[in-house]
Amino acid sequence: MEYVQRARPASDLEHLIMRRMGQAIGDHRLVEPDDKILVAISGGRDSFTLLDILDLHRRRSPFGFSLVPVFIDSGWDPEAAAVVVERFSQFGFDVEVVARDIRSNVRECLRPGTNPCALCARLRRGVLYDLAPARGCNKIALGHHLDDLIETLFLNLFFTGQIKSMAVNLLSDDRRNRVIRPLAYVESGYVADFVAVKKFTPVEIACPYQTGKVDPQRLTVRKMVEQLASRFPRARRSIFAAMKHVRPSHLMDPGLLERSGPPVETSEEKE
Repeated sequence: MEYVQRARPASDLEHLIMRRMGQAIGDHRLVEPDDKILVAISGGRDSFTLLDILDLHRRRSPFGFSLVPVFIDSGWDPEAAAVVVERFSQFGFDVEVVARDIRSNVRECLRPGTNPCALCARLRRGVLYDLAPARGCNKIALGHHLDDLIETLFLNLFFTGQIKSMAVNLLSDDRRNRVIRPLAYVESGYVADFVAVKKFTPVEIACPYQTGKVDPQRLTVRKMVEQLASRFPRARRSIFAAMKHVRPSHLMDPGLLERSGPPVETSEEKE
């Protein structure tokens, strides 16, 4: 596949996103020599930023790795695949389209009260898990950013009773695939600004379930984080830092306490 020739970041914003992606790559060993990475393309701003900045890393990397951008055509919108291919080709990216009739599966398998978006996402993920080994890819890159991780952290905290976010480097259940999230250190606002600067128009997928809708629990958490950040501008970075500095001994999971030993009093707790 042919890419637009670019050896250096074109702007301060691009440099910032690239630097934070580089930090995530280094911290979690997301990209290694000779990797062949399937990049999941949705047509939205997150997947565009993911591919564009990963490609810039590829061009500047001291070792070789390759990218395979793939769009899963789920059958909801017959025009979407052609639009995705055309818009990404404007930036030199050759996106492969893989068609699967996920729409029919969702309609047949959906139980009353079940979230159709969650089911559709699981089915698309299953297609990616099968497709990656077939294309010789050893990793799958997804476009989740820092805000997605923060929202997932609070969703689990409030609604499932777990302190858990999204894994940045995850071995899949089928043990065949490694799922990576290179944008994990990048706030959604930077992604939105980057897409605007690049003049990329996200592709709107015509879906009877998704268009204009957000899961109400996630929407509640998103508004909460936005309100918090409006009062305390560094709130997102603080939450991000907290996810990188977990003290298991100061939580109440018996299994963690058994492995980490009794907590040691800190200077802050003495005050």
